[in-house]
Amino acid sequence: MSTGSRHLSVHIDRPVADVYAFASDPRNLPRWAPGLGSSVLREQGEWFVETPEGRARVRFAPPNEYGVLDHEVVTPSGETVYVPLRAIADGDGCEVVFTLRRSPGMSDADLERDAGLVSGDLALLKEVLEAATP
Repeated sequence: MSTGSRHLSVHIDRPVADVYAFASDPRNLPRWAPGLGSSVLREQGEWFVETPEGRARVRFAPPNEYGVLDHEVVTPSGETVYVPLRAIADGDGCEVVFTLRRSPGMSDADLERDAGLVSGDLALLKEVLEAATP
């Protein structure tokens, strides 16, 4: 088993500011990352997602001008998963890059499965944003 990261990306024909504004709002997660959870709520200043395993906390990087959408998810079991995510200007559009990290003990098959799920989420993000009227 190898270790390390895999970078998955998608080009979105929308300005980086639009992509960043949409993707950085936790309320939009079910629209483009439905595998993470079906509903989002804010309680006492924290964001929570209802997952099939139970309630998970999601915390995004503070608002910034660099397109950094990093976030951490604290799963119902208490595990913290760090998710590196960037929106990068690309002409009039934007490239969104997700860094998929191999967790300890993750098999090649599990990594491939996760890469497929992330690629699906990125494709959905593209679909949702490109369908929105500017």
